[in-house]
Amino acid sequence: MRRKRAAPKDRAQRRREILDAALHVFARDGFAGARLEDVARRAGIAKGTLYLHFADKDALFRALVEENITPVLADADELVGLFGGTTRELLDLLLELLAARILTAPAQALVRLMIAEGPRFPDLAAFYHRTVVSRGLALVRQVIRRGLERGEIDNDVAERFPQLVIAPAIVAVIWNGMFCAIDPLDARQLLAGHRDLLLRGLGWRNT
Repeated sequence: MRRKRAAPKDRAQRRREILDAALHVFARDGFAGARLEDVARRAGIAKGTLYLHFADKDALFRALVEENITPVLADADELVGLFGGTTRELLDLLLELLAARILTAPAQALVRLMIAEGPRFPDLAAFYHRTVVSRGLALVRQVIRRGLERGEIDNDVAERFPQLVIAPAIVAVIWNGMFCAIDPLDARQLLAGHRDLLLRGLGWRNT
């Protein structure tokens, strides 16, 4: 009896498998050390097949950011626009979104990679800043401005310096990248603790 051939994978499925493989290789070897041969091998394809989808490592990294981080920012934008509760409750939802889909997910490898190697690859750093960082900072400013307008806080320092709000997320990525095996940091608990300190410093009051 003739064995049926497996159906060929469609282009979208193949692309997804290549990106999954690239994320693994980037997380293991860094951007500079990653080789397209290793990505292709992990994806179970020939190197030539990889080139049908992505021209080079830069294209792979950009696609990973657009698939793993950009949708989180889009969902956060939508949440801020629609949410009717307090700014504290909104911050809780945004921090959970950050923790669940970036800080405790494979996507954290992309953040760690940019922290470690961004200065060596200025074009990628500019892309990451434009695509992720500037959008994230604008989102933080929007949330803080909301709290000011609603009278829930009275200090605008976090609107002027939104980096104060996202700093613990960077700490969590760096800490767990270095010390996870010996002293893991609970990113969710860190963010929750920072939220409380931040709101006190901003003059939080229930309205």
